[in-house]
Amino acid sequence: MLDRIRRRNKEVTIAIVGKYVKLHDAYLSIMEALHHAGYENSAKIRLCWVDAEELTDDNAAEFLSDCDGILVPGGFGDRGIEGKIKAARYARENNIPYFGICLGMQIAVIEFARHVAGLDGANSSEFDPEGRYSVIDLMPDQQGNIPKGGTMRLGSYPCKIKPGTIMARAYQSGMISERHRHRYEFNNRYREILQQAGLLISGTSPDGYIVETIEIPQNDFFIGVQFHPEFKSRPNRAHPLFREFVAAALKSPDKMRCLEANR
Repeated sequence: MLDRIRRRNKEVTIAIVGKYVKLHDAYLSIMEALHHAGYENSAKIRLCWVDAEELTDDNAAEFLSDCDGILVPGGFGDRGIEGKIKAARYARENNIPYFGICLGMQIAVIEFARHVAGLDGANSSEFDPEGRYSVIDLMPDQQGNIPKGGTMRLGSYPCKIKPGTIMARAYQSGMISERHRHRYEFNNRYREILQQAGLLISGTSPDGYIVETIEIPQNDFFIGVQFHPEFKSRPNRAHPLFREFVAAALKSPDKMRCLEANR
C-alpha cells in the first residue's frame, strides 16, 4: 500500500458539490475514500470544493469545466438543492464522470426527470411536498403518523445488481450489501417513464421493489447509489465504486490530452 502511494504519477481533479464545503470535515469519509481510490489508480486526488448555493446555469462551467469528475454527496434539507441539480445536469450534458451518493442519487433522478423525461418541476417530496411530480418520495409503508426514526432505512441492506452495468463491472458480483441512512426513496410510480426516457436501474432490493442504484448508459460514467459506499472504503482496499469513478475521471478527454502532453 505504501509503495502504491509513493508511486503515484498522475493527478485528477474531483469536484465535491455540497452545502457544507466550508467545513471539509463534514465530508471526511468521502475525501478519504477518494484518496483510497487514487492509491489504486496511481493518482493524486485534487479536491475542488463547490458551494451548491452558488452554482447557477450561468456559472456552472466556470466552477466545473476544469474538473475531471463531479461527486454530489449525501445530505438533507432544501438548501443548495437547485445548485446540486445544476451540477448533475452539467455532468450529464458534458459527459463528465458523475457519482451521486444517497441524496446525490436522488438529485440525479430529479435532474433526469426534469430535463430528459419532460417532467417539468419534478422534485422530491422532501423539498416540495405539494409538487406535481415527486420522483423521490416516502414509500407507501412510511406514510401516516409514524415517529420519524421509524421511517428511516438504517444499516446494511442487500442489493441485486443488473449484469452489464457499471455496478457489475465494479463489484464483479450479482449481490452485494451496503450501508444506508436515508428516509426518501425512488418513487416507483415513475419507474416506467424514466426507464423509457433512458434511465437505467442497475441495482435493486433482492425482490426488485426498491431502486438502489441508477445509471445513464449514454454517458461513459454516470451513477447514483442510494447507499453510502464511502463507509466501507479502506486505505489498502478502495471501495470498488470510488475506484471506478477515479479511473473514469482519469480517462476524461481533457485529462487524456494533458497526460499525452506530459509524456
